[in-house]
Amino acid sequence: MSVNKVILLGNVGKDPAIRYVEQRPVAEFSLATTDRAYTTSAGVQIPERTEWHRLVLWDANAATAEKYIRKGTKLYVEGKLRTRTWEDRNTIKHTVTEVYVDTMEILSRPSER
Repeated sequence: MSVNKVILLGNVGKDPAIRYVEQRPVAEFSLATTDRAYTTSAGVQIPERTEWHRLVLWDANAATAEKYIRKGTKLYVEGKLRTRTWEDRNTIKHTVTEVYVDTMEILSRPSER
């Protein structure tokens, strides 16, 4: 038995980029999760730490992202990790790990300025 499940709660880092693959919408954007700063019992200060996650949404989720998700949106997502590798024009190998989102919930929208 094995499990590939990711649960994230964070803030969208940029507006979704939408593209179409064989007429299926795909949305890609980043999500930031942050561990708060704290002080240990020994008095050592640990700084805040932010991790950036690359999200990929297909079909209905991508359409929802296109309509409602913008930079600053607080989002809850569940999905699975996928790693892919490709080679660019200069034959440099690149690897990226992405979260393929199965379900999501918009928790708050960014305030209008």
